[in-house]
Amino acid sequence: MQTRILRHDAQGIAAAADLLARGELVAIPTETVYGLAGDARDASAVARIYQAKGRPSFNPLIVHLPDLEAAERVAVFDEAARALARTFWPGALTMVLPLREGAGIASLVTAGLDTVAIRVPAHPAAQALLRAFGGPLAAPSANLSGRISPTAAAHVAASGTGLGGRIAAVLDAGACPVGVESTIIGWVAGAPALLRPGGVAAEAIEAVLGRPLLRPAANPDAPSSPGQLTSHYAPRSPLRLNAKAAHPGEVLIGFGPVAGEMTLSASGDLAEAAARLFDLLHRADALGRPIAVAPVPEGGLGAAINDRLHRAAAPR
Repeated sequence: MQTRILRHDAQGIAAAADLLARGELVAIPTETVYGLAGDARDASAVARIYQAKGRPSFNPLIVHLPDLEAAERVAVFDEAARALARTFWPGALTMVLPLREGAGIASLVTAGLDTVAIRVPAHPAAQALLRAFGGPLAAPSANLSGRISPTAAAHVAASGTGLGGRIAAVLDAGACPVGVESTIIGWVAGAPALLRPGGVAAEAIEAVLGRPLLRPAANPDAPSSPGQLTSHYAPRSPLRLNAKAAHPGEVLIGFGPVAGEMTLSASGDLAEAAARLFDLLHRADALGRPIAVAPVPEGGLGAAINDRLHRAAAPR
């Protein structure tokens, strides 16, 4: 299969919507990372997502929708969930909520759970495609399972390291501005819980809810949401964290005062670091040398950055 590159203009959006309507897979830009989209109602299309990525079928997918009204047709919201939706949607927040009876979502999307992970993306190309397609799209990150997430169309389309030749098309809208996946919030025994740090800081969510988030330990063998596998986002090369200097033969990715061959942010800006994280991991990995990454503080977006780095460095 030859993977087409589509421009994010009216013609490209229409072509992508047509491919999705025919059960094909299209990588789409969001503000976080590129997602591998398929019709969330079509079990065959969803199965092809798992097949293209090599993703284990017990790992649920995120359903993307154009607005809160569409989301309420898929999931059951309480007032806390609506407050978060009104504040952070469209945007980099995913919520795991009870699946509404009769929603029509393929069971593979939820990995057989009675909950569904949903979000409303802010990227204008994603919004235009959702409205042109007219239905829910299941869209995990558009990468081989466990490998570095894609923040540019070239990351997706690469053969061997990406999905080139495995999917119908990539809708190219340039670099993703946030650069790390969405924050995932769920509810455990009625209490809000942080299931995955991401593009919305946990502190901002806690401010809206007026209470702290639980931080439950994930079970990587039976994940309750996407992004909970122990080894994930990984380069092919070994990865060493909290490095103040490079060891012989390593490529060092710097941050703040720790300089490297490349840097997440020379000024220590966490938003800049998040936006550059996966792109620099792709670039460093292409050099074929071990990778070292400078320390990144935990506050705000630092929690999401460090979550991705720790999973990327985990034993495989």
